[in-house]
Amino acid sequence: MSFKKSKLDLLVRVRYSNPLPAPPCPPKLLDIPTDPMRYARPEFLNDIASDTPLPMIVDAECGMPLDLGKWECLWEQNADDSDLNPDINNLPKLDPKDQFLLLDSATSSGIFTPSGHPGSASGTSTPTVMPHVSWLRKTEYISREGVSRSSHAAEPKMHIDEPVDVSHSAQLRDIEASFNATDNFDISTIKHPNKPNVTAVESYEIFPDADVWANAYDLFRFSERPGDRPLDSEDPRLDCAILRPMESDGDHFLAYYLTKEDETAVEFKSDRQALPVNGVSSTETAFQFVRDYEVVKVEQEVPNEFLLVIDDGDEGVKSEVDTKPLERRPKGVYYKNIERKMLLKKKRINSYEPAAQKWHAIKVRHVEMSDEEQQERTEILAEVVDPNYLFAKADADAEGEVEEPERGAEDGLMVDEGGEIIDAVDVFGE
Repeated sequence: MSFKKSKLDLLVRVRYSNPLPAPPCPPKLLDIPTDPMRYARPEFLNDIASDTPLPMIVDAECGMPLDLGKWECLWEQNADDSDLNPDINNLPKLDPKDQFLLLDSATSSGIFTPSGHPGSASGTSTPTVMPHVSWLRKTEYISREGVSRSSHAAEPKMHIDEPVDVSHSAQLRDIEASFNATDNFDISTIKHPNKPNVTAVESYEIFPDADVWANAYDLFRFSERPGDRPLDSEDPRLDCAILRPMESDGDHFLAYYLTKEDETAVEFKSDRQALPVNGVSSTETAFQFVRDYEVVKVEQEVPNEFLLVIDDGDEGVKSEVDTKPLERRPKGVYYKNIERKMLLKKKRINSYEPAAQKWHAIKVRHVEMSDEEQQERTEILAEVVDPNYLFAKADADAEGEVEEPERGAEDGLMVDEGGEIIDAVDVFGE
């Protein structure tokens, strides 16, 4: 069954008239004094003169006629072209009236007299003096023009191409030299760029977070707070929501799911923290459909935002499932990059959307990863744990053996409003 989208318009538009009432009294006749002599002033015609375009009658030679018949070399094949291309060592004599055209006012050491002949006023270079014009304001650019030209002429730039050593040993030497600043590090010398009264109290080394490096993280921002609770009330369910990609009539959007109770969300988060990386759990958690969101903006590359975990190097906390303490890692700040950023806003509810595409609930449980998923996780984790990762990647790219397997980590069940299971689906997660 198909539904046709249409927009209902009014057939007749009602127009209301609003006539102005009659004035309560007759209009007054005001006597405005006008001086007829103002029409005789020349400024009265300035606006008319500025709006009137001036006729520009220009001939084909733009007012500069050039008779090419004087040079026979342009028309004859073996004619003498010495008039057009004179010998550099035997240049023709320049007319004295045209000698001032060869003067460079910025670099010349002398000045030219009005007669056209050069005369040395002094032994030093004379800067160019701008004529005094009433409507021309002397800006800082005009005053600095002579100084900048003289400074550039006095200090010529020397470009020396020095050979750069790009060998493997030279790269290792330069990398080791960059750590000299950390060897002689003094925290008391660190200053805040904008707040002089703020001082550093502790420093951390930065490492990639190997515990979560194999996971892909996206940053979602909502135009309004998701869920149905007011802003002043806490909602622990927002930490473990599900976003399912949807498509309808060519439009792509995201379906948003939350748990029904707060206790269910707290138990789901505690179970995920207690499970190991490839743990299995038979407990199912139900997520209920809330509403649809459409993507307003997507940033595919996020180079300057990271997930940071400040670890003071304390021993891990024991969990109820695993009685052994967690492995202690060095003190530092551990980071993981963000893959994408998305801005979401509420999607208008469409009552004509096919119900077969909607999932009213999703039940999630943790299952063991397949061999392909485990292999992909190992390859991604090798970026930060394998010292020879770059060499292995270069060899694999050269042979063309790099493949992109499908991703997946958890499975779920699709149910209808009555709670009956319809089909099994894959739900991506950590």
